[in-house]
Amino acid sequence: MAKVLYSVTMSVDGFITGPDGDMQWMRPYLGPNPEVDDLIRRIGSILAGRRSHDGDDPHKGEAGEGHAFGGGWSGPLFVLTHRPPTSPESGVTYVDEFAKAIAMAKEAAGDKYVNVIGANVAKQCIEAGELDEVLLLFVPVMLGDGTRLFDQPGGRTVALERLSVTDNELATNLWFKVVR
Repeated sequence: MAKVLYSVTMSVDGFITGPDGDMQWMRPYLGPNPEVDDLIRRIGSILAGRRSHDGDDPHKGEAGEGHAFGGGWSGPLFVLTHRPPTSPESGVTYVDEFAKAIAMAKEAAGDKYVNVIGANVAKQCIEAGELDEVLLLFVPVMLGDGTRLFDQPGGRTVALERLSVTDNELATNLWFKVVR
C-alpha cells in the first residue's frame, strides 16, 4: 500500500518558496543528497498542485528543467487543479477533485511513495488524514518571505514523530511520521 510523503526543501525560517513563488533561491542547495537519491527510487507517483507544477523551476536553464527532481525521476504525475489546461501536457493527469486525485496517485504508486509537491496539496492531505510522512530538507538560508511549509490561519497542531536525522554538506534532513 502506498504511503503519502510530503518532501520539501525549506529555509530555516520556514519558507519553501521565496516571494512570488521564487524557487531560484534553492539552486545552491541542489547538490548531492544521498537520502534524496535513495528516496527518488522509492517514489511511485507524484501528486502536485497546479501552482507548483506550473511555477518556477529551480532547475531553470538546466537539462532537467520541467522534470521532477531535475529529471532524476519519471513516472505517473497527477496535478490537482480546478483549471485544467486547454492543451494538457503529455504524461500528466489533471484531476479536479482531491479524493479522486489522491486515490489515483496511490493506485499508481503501488507499494511506493506518493510524493506530494506543493504546500496547498500537502495541507489538503493533512486535513483529509492522508499524509503519512514528512521529509524536510533544511538548508542554511533565511528567505524572510514566501510560501510557508504549513500555514493554518487560527492554528492547527499536527503531531510528528521523528524517524531520522541526517546531515550532508548542503542540508539537514529531518524525516517524520505523522502521528494519528
